[in-house]
Amino acid sequence: MYNKKDQMMSIKTVADNALNQGEGILRLTPTWVPRSFCIPGKRIKLHPDDYYALGAERGGIDERWFSSTTPADNGPLTSRNEGLSHIILKDGRKTEKILLRDAIDELKSEILGERLWDQYGGWTMYSKFFDNQKALPFHIHHNDKYARLTGQLGKPEAYYFPPQVNNHGGDYPYTFFGLNPGTKRNQVMACLENFSKGNNRITDLSSAHALSVGTGWDVPPGVLHAPGSLCTYEPQKASDVFAMFESITGNAVIPEELLWKNTPEDRMGDYEFLLDVIDWELNLDPDFVQNRKMMPVPVKNDNDLKDRYIENWICYKSSDFSAKELTILPGQKINVTDKAAYGMILMQGHGRMGKWKIDTPAIVRFGQETCDEFFVSEQAASNGVTIENLSDTDPLVMLKHFGPDNPDLNLNLNEV
Repeated sequence: MYNKKDQMMSIKTVADNALNQGEGILRLTPTWVPRSFCIPGKRIKLHPDDYYALGAERGGIDERWFSSTTPADNGPLTSRNEGLSHIILKDGRKTEKILLRDAIDELKSEILGERLWDQYGGWTMYSKFFDNQKALPFHIHHNDKYARLTGQLGKPEAYYFPPQVNNHGGDYPYTFFGLNPGTKRNQVMACLENFSKGNNRITDLSSAHALSVGTGWDVPPGVLHAPGSLCTYEPQKASDVFAMFESITGNAVIPEELLWKNTPEDRMGDYEFLLDVIDWELNLDPDFVQNRKMMPVPVKNDNDLKDRYIENWICYKSSDFSAKELTILPGQKINVTDKAAYGMILMQGHGRMGKWKIDTPAIVRFGQETCDEFFVSEQAASNGVTIENLSDTDPLVMLKHFGPDNPDLNLNLNEV
């Protein structure tokens, strides 16, 4: 048995070996997360028998988290290390697994680069698939000011709807965003006060927007939203803070305790506090769609590259994270450079990335290892990653999620 010092040395050794084995690219294992208030849409390639692998009382698994150093907050039944990504190291028949969080704590800038480590001291985002059959309740994520009162970070997030995991749209592929222009504080107050009296009908104060595959939305903290039922790729700041403002969604009753989730003890029952969490300017923005919807934007406007690969920004309105979609056409081999560390999830096809074989699984058992998720260190990213599509017919498609202040992200948002 290791003592504490030996155990920490062991984590560092495994992290070093994994980084060296992958030449700066770390292989990760799938991280599945259940939600007690959700019904799985069954589009994230988990085996049909495994959506309730953690037990019916935990709810169905409708999320897969990527590049996560953030534990899930699922109440008292939350399992150890739930929501945290693991690195896998294979040496012959021997397999070692360590948390990505622990590896970053040990190797620091060797993984993240000096910019991210010196400024943030860790990896401050993660991404996930959110795969719900129905729409979620109307809810809000606190900003840093209000999240800090319970020792947490604020939570901006973004949505992208990949075609590869949207073979069906679920029950309600529409999202309520914000509040109708002209909505008053006392109208929202009345809905919150009626939370425990039945349907508080708070979405009467909002408008639903149709969701389209291949597009996305920017959702800053403080913006009320009720995500629709398309399967969503969600880059976000490393936080799991929220409060549910809607009492009944469809036929599902939302426990009142979720209205007060992440509220400081001394503000429990204080509806004025919940109203203060709302960013009124963003919610009442008459140009909400124009300012928050995201269409894919080419990373480079180079027509000579389009017969080899296509790379688009898909999440680009937040300084806390960003994301790209990279498509390599059949039979092509490219070298792609980025100035920042990133996580990636393979969506379609098979091939090679650096020294790794990569492939998109058709179906995954709970606990099974895959070759579709990796974390690329800053040094490997800046040196350039060679990616080859080994199919003669199928595109190779991956989504890449980056941390804050991506130095490659220099779009003029007034032009996109």
